[in-house]
Amino acid sequence: MSFDIPEDCYYLETHEWARIDEQAGTARIGISAFAQDELGDIVFVELPEPGDAIEQEADLGVVESIKAVSDLYAPLSGTVTEVNDAVFDEPERLNEDPYGEGWLLELEDIDADETDGLLAPEEYERQIE
Repeated sequence: MSFDIPEDCYYLETHEWARIDEQAGTARIGISAFAQDELGDIVFVELPEPGDAIEQEADLGVVESIKAVSDLYAPLSGTVTEVNDAVFDEPERLNEDPYGEGWLLELEDIDADETDGLLAPEEYERQIE
């Protein structure tokens, strides 16, 4: 099966993605199409609060599906500036549009050098094959 793997994202081996806005110094975080497919229908999401400081690869929250409960990990360090409240009311957005309407949160004060430890799209694609 082939999964959408946007070229403008970096990936953790645990299937989270980060899309960086270099001008703003922010990053939007979510889970990959592969992850949501493996989880099945997502029914619940738990995320940090705006203002929380997050360390790269630290526990970021939880996503619960009809199959399993999965921890989420931070692809980058930063401070949470925004949480996608829509996924609390409609967690199925993660299944329907994981790189768009199903994003999870936004970080500021990110360290772009941390992307060195993340997978480029082609590396992530090889990992999930």
